[in-house]
Amino acid sequence: MPPTSMSKLPHPSPAKRNAADAALERATLALQMGRPGEAERLAEGVLRANRSSSAAAVILGQALLTQNRPGEAITPLERAARRSDDPKIETLLAAALAAAGRRDEALDQLRRTTARRPPFPPAFREYADQLARAGQFDEAIAVAKTGLQLTPDVVELQVDLGRLYLGCNDRVRARSMLSQALAAAPGRRDIQAVLARVMVFDGEYAAAADIYRHALALQPDDAMTRVDLGMCQLELADRSAGEASLRAATRGRPETLGRAINSLASASHGRFFFRPSAAVKFLGG
Repeated sequence: MPPTSMSKLPHPSPAKRNAADAALERATLALQMGRPGEAERLAEGVLRANRSSSAAAVILGQALLTQNRPGEAITPLERAARRSDDPKIETLLAAALAAAGRRDEALDQLRRTTARRPPFPPAFREYADQLARAGQFDEAIAVAKTGLQLTPDVVELQVDLGRLYLGCNDRVRARSMLSQALAAAPGRRDIQAVLARVMVFDGEYAAAADIYRHALALQPDDAMTRVDLGMCQLELADRSAGEASLRAATRGRPETLGRAINSLASASHGRFFFRPSAAVKFLGG
C-alpha cells in the first residue's frame, strides 16, 4: 500500500545525522569558547533540518540566554520540553522564563521537574535560587535540603545550602554545610571564598586571610579575592600589607575600586576619605 499524507516522516539519513552531530559539536565548542552567536547559528541550522532535535534546542536556548535574549529562548525550549520528559530541558526553560520576567511560570515548571524521579540536582539548584531571588528563603532552604537528601553526594547543593544559610545570617549552619562541602572538594576556590566570608562575619580575620592567601596562590590574578585579603589585613592592624593588597587589586582594574574604597573606609584600621577622588589617588588609580 503506498504511503499516505498521514504516514510518519522518515528519520534523517545517516549522512544527515552525522552532519547534524558535527554541527552540534561545533556549536557546543563555540559556547565553551564564548561565541554564543556562532552557537546560535549552528543550532538553528540543525533545527531547520530536524525540528525534533532536543540537543539543538538546548544549545540554542543556552546561546540565547548567554546573549541576554531569554524571551527568544522560550519558544524552542517549550517545543523541546513538550516532546520529551528531559529535566535538563525543563530546567533551562525555567531559567529562560524567570529571566524573561515570568517567574511564577518558572516556579511552576521547577516544582514539576523537582517532583520527577530520579532526581535531577540542577533543577533543585535552579528552584532554590529562584525562590531566594523572590525573597522566599525558607522555601529555598527546604528545596535545597530536599535535593541534598535525595542526592547527598552533590557538592553544589551543599554550597548552595551554605549560601542560603548565610543569606539568612544563620552562620553556624552555613559554616557547617560549607565545611562539609570543602572536605568533599578541598580544591574548590568558590567554597573557600564563601567559607572565608562566614569567618569575616564572625570576626575571624586571620583564618579568613589564610583562606584568601591559599586561593590567591591558586589564582594570583583574582582581584576581588585580593581585595578581601586586604580588608582582613586591615582588620588585623597590618595596615601596610592591607593597603598594598588593595593597591595591587585595583591596579589596572577600575571595576574593583568601589569595593576597595569601601574596604578602606569600613575596616577598623582603614582610612576614610571625604572625596572619592582622593581615595582613588591613594590607591594609585
